[in-house]
Amino acid sequence: MGDQVPNRRARLRAETSAEIKAIALKLMATGGPDAISLRAIAREMGMTANAIYGYYATRDDLVTTLINDVYSDLVERLEAARDALPPDDAAGRILAWAENFRTWSLANPEGFRLIYGDPVPGYQPPEEGVEAELRACAALVGLVAAAWPRAVERQSHGDHEWTDFDPHVVDTVRADHPDLPPAAVVLSLRVWGRMHGLVALEVYGHLRTQTREPGKVYSAEMADLISSLGF
Repeated sequence: MGDQVPNRRARLRAETSAEIKAIALKLMATGGPDAISLRAIAREMGMTANAIYGYYATRDDLVTTLINDVYSDLVERLEAARDALPPDDAAGRILAWAENFRTWSLANPEGFRLIYGDPVPGYQPPEEGVEAELRACAALVGLVAAAWPRAVERQSHGDHEWTDFDPHVVDTVRADHPDLPPAAVVLSLRVWGRMHGLVALEVYGHLRTQTREPGKVYSAEMADLISSLGF
């Protein structure tokens, strides 16, 4: 019996924490980033503000947890899609990442807006960065690393040094790919920009009056991206 009480408490705490995060995303979806506040969440849940503080000491703690959870869900799905293809199919793995990024984003617009949209006013991210965000960056560099022998011959990267990038990104990239030059990070950012750009326009409704088939436009962009990398 002694073990059951802590287990039950832990389960109830986890359920309450999950509800807090779900309501935070709902508030953001209806009221924008400004709507995320611990007091507003407490009112939605019929709890006191002090009770909410028992789960998240500050609003920034909640936002950091939300961002990490959303990013983790996204990255896990993208990694699974990538890893469904063999390591030597660099072009296929990049396309799988891109197409599944679009699919996830359209199915999770609130999550997309949280991690890629307007920042939450006043939010101060942790100095070491959000773990899942660094993981996503490292994964993109990994995709570029597989394409690097071809891509380097077809791309103009400019003159870059490791000091041009965030130290946490540099540490993560160099730990995984010690032989890659800074130009590979530049290329990964450019690849990411092409994947992200049309999806952001679609999520925010900016393509609605231009095309009835945004998926076809995105596929064409990704096909051109693959070609530009030498595949």
